Amino acid sequence: MALFLVQHGYSLPKDKDPKKGLSPEGIAETKRIAEVAKAYHVLVSGITHSGKTRARQTAEIIASVLEPEGGVEESSGLNPIDDVTAFADKIDSAANRMLVGHLPFMERMTSYLITGSIETPVFKFQNSGIVCLDKYPTTPFWVIKWTLMPNIG
Repeated sequence: MALFLVQHGYSLPKDKDPKKGLSPEGIAETKRIAEVAKAYHVLVSGITHSGKTRARQTAEIIASVLEPEGGVEESSGLNPIDDVTAFADKIDSAANRMLVGHLPFMERMTSYLITGSIETPVFKFQNSGIVCLDKYPTTPFWVIKWTLMPNIG
């Protein structure tokens, strides 16, 4: 089973959209990454997002392509500076759930699940990218199983 972590797509600047919805580039990249995930037969049971417009839109685009059985839902605890450790305690490693949120939360969550510390960076996220984590057998820790990023290099 897996946990999928996603940083929302590129958003519009606050002066153009006070709610910071996705930019045309953010919409296109999110759809492209979702299509690649679908081509690889990535199975997501449901998608949880922070509730901020850019995260909700990212989650909805991915859901429209991957069609998770559990749909899309909003959750507290996924905002940029929310407590990673509190949210980590709620994660069901057998659920194949996708979380869509923000930096620095997503990078800290990845670090915490892999190393037990939010301070040890282990992965640099990109907007619309997917990081797949898997629980490492016989330990409380996770590992990065694979990633899909919009840009390489």
